[in-house]
Amino acid sequence: MWQQAKTVFFLGGLFAVFLILGFLLGGVTGLTIGFIIAFIINLLAYWYSDKIVLYMYKAKEADEKEYEAIYSAVREITQKANLPMPRVFVMDSDTPNAFATGRNPQKAVVAVTKGLLRILDKRELRGVIAHEVAHIKNRDILIGSIAAVVAGAISYIAMMARWGAIFGGGRDDGDGMLGVILMSIIAPVIAMIISFAISRSREYLADSTGAGFTKDPNALADALQKLNAANKSKPMKNANPATSHMFIVNPLSAKAVLTLFSTHPPANKRIGKLRSMSIR
Repeated sequence: MWQQAKTVFFLGGLFAVFLILGFLLGGVTGLTIGFIIAFIINLLAYWYSDKIVLYMYKAKEADEKEYEAIYSAVREITQKANLPMPRVFVMDSDTPNAFATGRNPQKAVVAVTKGLLRILDKRELRGVIAHEVAHIKNRDILIGSIAAVVAGAISYIAMMARWGAIFGGGRDDGDGMLGVILMSIIAPVIAMIISFAISRSREYLADSTGAGFTKDPNALADALQKLNAANKSKPMKNANPATSHMFIVNPLSAKAVLTLFSTHPPANKRIGKLRSMSIR
């Protein structure tokens, strides 16, 4: 129920931002245009957010013969989780990372980078897959995908409004122009808050749930150590801040995001919690 409420909140927030910016830019006419655009994007966000995110990262469906190891891990973990077999995608990136997406468990996708497959052993790979399957089990995937599309759309419209204000767009009165400028500054902050609102506790829960599937919390802890170090030294080149919350570790460089506003809990705390589970 809470995840459904979040979905309504994010889609409603997108509507509100587009309506306000539309009115500031074009009065009643702009309000109408903003409503139409928001309605279309909301439909796209709900029905196609997973496809949009996969397209952003040029993820391709993995050939089962070529990627037998990952298919074997996904099949094993989903059977333990009593879930349908998700589709498996691979991203052509040397930076090791992974995420899960989809509208529901029946339409779920697990996506990993080629870099992840290179640096993790079989046991660590199972730990990562278990974490992603846990997100599917815990119904995190729809809201995570929608939040990515909403945050990206808000950031884009803010940029358009800012350029429109610079080149004389917007209503003729000073208050309207001031409103456009203010909204173009505030909107990216709203987008950041939307991503941050994907509670970091969901990562802890996915870690715990995934460790329960494998009965080997140290496997994920070892993987997180490798992934965190690799993403710090070699951040993902095409990583979009609007989608950073979807990945198992933050794909952005440490300089690009403050720890306070990170969508992920500190890696050392996640690892510590997992290590403590193994000695209980």
